[in-house]
Amino acid sequence: MCVLTYIPKSNKGFILTNNRDEALARPKAIPPKKYIINGKQVYFPKDAQAGGTWFATSDDYTLCLLNGAFEKHIHQPPYRQSRGQVILDFFKYETVDDFIGNYSFEGIENCTLIIVHTKNNLQLCEFRWDGQQLHYASKNPNEAHIWSSSTLYPIEIRIAREKWFADFRTQNPNLSNKQVIDFHLNGGTGDTHNDMRMNRNDELLTQCVFQVMKENEYLSFSFHDLLSEQELYYRVL
Repeated sequence: MCVLTYIPKSNKGFILTNNRDEALARPKAIPPKKYIINGKQVYFPKDAQAGGTWFATSDDYTLCLLNGAFEKHIHQPPYRQSRGQVILDFFKYETVDDFIGNYSFEGIENCTLIIVHTKNNLQLCEFRWDGQQLHYASKNPNEAHIWSSSTLYPIEIRIAREKWFADFRTQNPNLSNKQVIDFHLNGGTGDTHNDMRMNRNDELLTQCVFQVMKENEYLSFSFHDLLSEQELYYRVL
């Protein structure tokens, strides 16, 4: 839920990759599997503590939620519900417009929601909830993008990560999904507090990497559990 990269591929394809940076004291995530929500097949890893998720994919939509909106905010519990429920709630609606027009973010902590829509034309949407207002931005789906959580990474680190990502793409013009995973594991300057795979005193660290790839109408995803050093690969026809 703390860093996300998007890379477009041919034929409405894309690679979406996320690092989950989380407190070691929090139970580690349950690996992704198929769930049925409102009659839809949805694949996602589950937060073992709250039961929600930060990343999910289906035939038509792939979503990721990052903590924070624009800048680091003051944590002010209690909240009406966990941010991890937002993505699961999304699949109860038929369209993005239906969700945004009818869903209430009131009482939910600040967050950024990225939605990739592939049903018709490829669309990339960004929604930022600042605790009071929902901000929408349409992103160019034919360009690469990177997002980093504002709760963990100040603006100078987020800008530095944008440069790492740009340099990485320049050096690797025809990116494979494995190269993107490698960037998420090894990108940075050697500063373990802020590298792509981070570790802050063995208390807060990157616990897993989840990647979804859609290409030529095929959907596949991988889950890398960095705590147990296990890798899982899936392909959905």
